[in-house]
Amino acid sequence: MDLFKNKYDFVRDELKDLPEFNELPKGKIKDFTSRIKYALSLGLKEKEIFFFGAMQWLSVVLAYLLWLQMLYWIPQPVWDWVGECLDGPGDGDGCTLAADIPLFLWGVLCIFLAAFPIGILSSAMGTTHFLHKNGEKSTVVKCLNSAFSNAFATWNFHFIDGYITVGQIIERIPSDDKNNYETAAQKAARRAASEALYYAWKLGIAGVLPSLVLGNGVIESGKNSIKFVKANFIEIAKLRAAYSLICWVIGILAYVGAIITLIFMGDEIYALSGGLAIAKIYLYMIVPIAVSVSVIMILLRPIYVLTICDMYSDYLSQNNEKANLPNNPKNGKKAVILFIVICAIVALIAGFREQIGLTNALSEIPDNSREIRYIEKDGIYIEYDPSINGYYKCINSDAGYEISEEMPYDEYIKKLKKYCSNKFSPKINSIPTT
Repeated sequence: MDLFKNKYDFVRDELKDLPEFNELPKGKIKDFTSRIKYALSLGLKEKEIFFFGAMQWLSVVLAYLLWLQMLYWIPQPVWDWVGECLDGPGDGDGCTLAADIPLFLWGVLCIFLAAFPIGILSSAMGTTHFLHKNGEKSTVVKCLNSAFSNAFATWNFHFIDGYITVGQIIERIPSDDKNNYETAAQKAARRAASEALYYAWKLGIAGVLPSLVLGNGVIESGKNSIKFVKANFIEIAKLRAAYSLICWVIGILAYVGAIITLIFMGDEIYALSGGLAIAKIYLYMIVPIAVSVSVIMILLRPIYVLTICDMYSDYLSQNNEKANLPNNPKNGKKAVILFIVICAIVALIAGFREQIGLTNALSEIPDNSREIRYIEKDGIYIEYDPSINGYYKCINSDAGYEISEEMPYDEYIKKLKKYCSNKFSPKINSIPTT
């Protein structure tokens, strides 16, 4: 994924070092709601806007249901093993590996597929605004024709943005990770840095969508966005902060809804084996998720998109530039074909997963027969395994769950490195020194 993300990093990096970025205005709901009048009036006049929003919501829900299939394909015994591994003694690192890899790969595929309709529909939504500004009649067909004219660039950008957004949502989910070796201060600092980079990304791409709507490529749109944001930094920052604040509130309500859903599930959260019925839990979660996403996709996002496009129109006018919409939907023919082919491949994988060996691969339970023992040395606990014959293997075999609360993480790591370097050469990974 870094290979794809790196070429867009300049959009974020151009802004995160600006002096203005250190004193960002706080988001107020009125900074967002003040734009409702224009967006709603245009939406009531051009009803296809909210139709596009509804189709985006449907795309997200379908992508979630597709991702959910992998949870069902992973057999319950595997989920039971994961639960037992996490609850058992020792370092829990690697317990979820049996599920993490297929879920991650499948998740990336789901984001990739969802990015196509979401990107096209977002561009169509923005096209409505520019048609209105140009005094032209807006229709569903006309908007889609313009959106498909730049299909690949739109798909590319929304995939990267979707991947980053989903990753940040996961980062925000509260967790009780007993094997996390970070102190509270370190965790808070890491999350603050992550939020800052994410906000710089979202702020930096504010002008990418309207630029894509006008037929520009991703890189060119990124450069145009930087110029646009720098010229309207305070206003865009206020709008983005207000939009993020409202989405944050909706996210919290969705989290509360998820807790309520679990309560109402009762014993349904357990499988017949006694372990958590992971797939069923996430199936029920579709209710709060679908409700929250509907508010964002059908109401809030159209307002934000139309507002940004309106501001971008003013920016172009100030610079004596014209907003010329592309109208060559044949350019998107290859993108549509690729999308259909990938969907067909996914359908074949789902239908023939047993024949291709996917079912057997997902059913494998890691060997847990080896008894794990630990030795204590200078206040730290090291996994005893005769097969460990290198410095870096030694570092990775620590039983971090035994860290005393009185021992700072940095001190713990220092002791661990000292122990491992005394036992093995840090420069030669496979030759013991003692």
